[in-house]
Amino acid sequence: MKHKNARTVLLLLLLAVLIAALPLFLQKGASFGGTDDAGSQVVEEIQGKDYKPWFTPVLEQALGGELPGEVESLLFCVQTGIGVGVIAFLMGRLVERRKWMRRMEDAGSDKARQDREADHASD
Repeated sequence: MKHKNARTVLLLLLLAVLIAALPLFLQKGASFGGTDDAGSQVVEEIQGKDYKPWFTPVLEQALGGELPGEVESLLFCVQTGIGVGVIAFLMGRLVERRKWMRRMEDAGSDKARQDREADHASD
């Protein structure tokens, strides 16, 4: 059973790498810009250059300017780490709960078997 699971995991990892790397090789010379840049360009095309944003990020207001790229990357990585930690914790809880329930079922069936044996021994 473990061999089958390991093979499945390896195949899924290989598929994830292919999904990430394949566009780089199939679309040579393509620019993979972010959605923020694409959105800004579309707004400029529709509204013109005189568009004024209706919202300013809170952190930029507090700092008096834009965040440096390194700080944005750091905050993104911290956010990702927290999300992964929460997901891993929840998955661990689910796995442990399943193990605990199996142990309880096994203990219940052992108790029932012992009760049946005791009943047969007293007959």
